[in-house]
Amino acid sequence: MTDLSTRTPGDQAVAAAVTPEKRIGFKRKAAAYLSLTKPRVIELLLVTTLPTMFFAQGGLPNFWVALATMVGGAFAAGSAGAFNCYLDRDMDQLMNRTKKRPLVTGELTPREALTFASALGAVAITVLWVGANPLAAGLGALAMFFYVVIYTMVLKRRTEQNIIWGGLAGCFPVLIAWAAVREAVEWPALVLFFIIFLWTPPHYWPLSMKYRTDYQNADVPMLGAVASAKTVSVQVVLYSWATVACSLLLIPLGWAGITYSAFALVAGGWFIYESHVLYRRAQNESLTDKRAMKLFHLSILYLTILFIGLWIDPFIGSPLMG
Repeated sequence: MTDLSTRTPGDQAVAAAVTPEKRIGFKRKAAAYLSLTKPRVIELLLVTTLPTMFFAQGGLPNFWVALATMVGGAFAAGSAGAFNCYLDRDMDQLMNRTKKRPLVTGELTPREALTFASALGAVAITVLWVGANPLAAGLGALAMFFYVVIYTMVLKRRTEQNIIWGGLAGCFPVLIAWAAVREAVEWPALVLFFIIFLWTPPHYWPLSMKYRTDYQNADVPMLGAVASAKTVSVQVVLYSWATVACSLLLIPLGWAGITYSAFALVAGGWFIYESHVLYRRAQNESLTDKRAMKLFHLSILYLTILFIGLWIDPFIGSPLMG
């Protein structure tokens, strides 16, 4: 497990490179702090948070509760991302995909990153507690714990199944959103949780296939880096089917209307089809990194479409069952 107080040889090299003549200006420093939070990850998490609040409310949620949940959730995700950058700064120096992160370039020091991550996390929990409720705040704290400790510190460097269990952190925003609106965690929220849990592997593994050399250089056993494309493609297909099947569980539970159901069926069918395309190309050894990344990007579009359906379902959908 990584020691939070450790100063790596890479830290010393970066510090030496940042001479007084290279002091960083305010704008560049602010941009570095923003980069530390992994804004693209936050965007994806918010795509699932807001629709879930509308669905849980069955219409328009309270504005202030929704705002606090979005802001608190974004800060929690940003804090977790910053802790991740701090803890992974040694391997980030070895990977082309991450070599421009601010702790590698020297735009931020490890102390600055650790202080920022801690402060942002504290603000996140406070906002969720005051603006929503203690349950939402507790779930926010648990999400950060899973991403920082379970995934980054324990699993990432030890098992090829790291992203499966580490991906749990990305599932918590829907629980936080549901708890913020209804002050409870109910079956529909758990279904949404497991949709994202099952979606994470077929979303991330194609990316790890493209950057397999990076992960090998950093000695990170991502499945896409340690297994053959044929093996990974089988897992992608299985998880894609499981994701879509899970998304349809809201129908027999009596929560899904016709709008969500239509979105889930159409987008899900497309997601499964694309996963089979990747599988066929892997089996006949014609799979390229470009094709793998296509599924990575399409998986994001699939999840976005699914949650758009969830968002508008309370307004133009009617229950199919119940």
